[in-house]
Amino acid sequence: MFLSRLSAALESGTGCLAVKTNTKRHRPLAAISLGPVMFTLAKQVSADSVTITLLLHTCTLEGSQLVMTTEFKPVQIPMSQRIRERIVASNTRYHANDNIAQFIEDGELDELLSEVEGKLRDVLKSLVIDTDSDHNTQDTGRRVAKMFINEVFKGRYVPMPPVTEFPNASHLNELMIIGPITVRSACSHHLCPIMGKVWIGVMPNEHSNLIGLSKYARIADWIMSRPQIQEEAVVQLADTLQEKMQPDGLAVVMEADHFCMHWRGVKDVDAKMINSVMHGSFLKDPNLRREFLSLIKR
Repeated sequence: MFLSRLSAALESGTGCLAVKTNTKRHRPLAAISLGPVMFTLAKQVSADSVTITLLLHTCTLEGSQLVMTTEFKPVQIPMSQRIRERIVASNTRYHANDNIAQFIEDGELDELLSEVEGKLRDVLKSLVIDTDSDHNTQDTGRRVAKMFINEVFKGRYVPMPPVTEFPNASHLNELMIIGPITVRSACSHHLCPIMGKVWIGVMPNEHSNLIGLSKYARIADWIMSRPQIQEEAVVQLADTLQEKMQPDGLAVVMEADHFCMHWRGVKDVDAKMINSVMHGSFLKDPNLRREFLSLIKR
């Protein structure tokens, strides 16, 4: 665990260590290895600790002499690594379309955003873009980081929106259809946009909870605002609504454009994907399923 945390800290640029010679080329002899640089853990750290304190013995060549210096050095652990450790310790999955809000503490999203910004700046530099003098890309790392964390992938980092629930006082037991709800996501394979619409069918019973109309759109947006594949997104949406409402039947249909096909690859701008999930009476009763599918206008 310590080595993985130290490696993450060093890769983040907050604890980079190297030994250099006094020759013309100043090539590094070692960077955290079993060679001239040695380190030991000098302070006990917990899984949520912000820093590791290292006792560093640094050897350098000055001319023909070997010089050793000793210092205590705090190395900051990247926010992503601290969040990841909490998730791993709880034995919880953290795939691209999973919500991890329960493992993020107040104020930590800002620090995570800054870390992502730094990584994106490095991506732009690796693409050989002069972000120092190019006025168009000087703040692109920050803009894209904010877009990922606060907008297009926010469904990973924030809890489910509050849902107003009402008892089924009138004992409604007829088909309800909500839609089309506009949804936006990104494919987890290429991070290209997915733009589409969702229709939701509900067959309540006298014990079902009814939710406010706008909450269907809010829950759909929360589910879709993550890297997704459409097949899994509709299952997540259906399962979430089924758990909240407990109806006799629930149906979800999604139709979407995938820009991983439009923008790249085969570049087919007309292809769409349509899929559905049926629960309960929609799965068992072909007449109800047929009624729902005939009433939604795609």
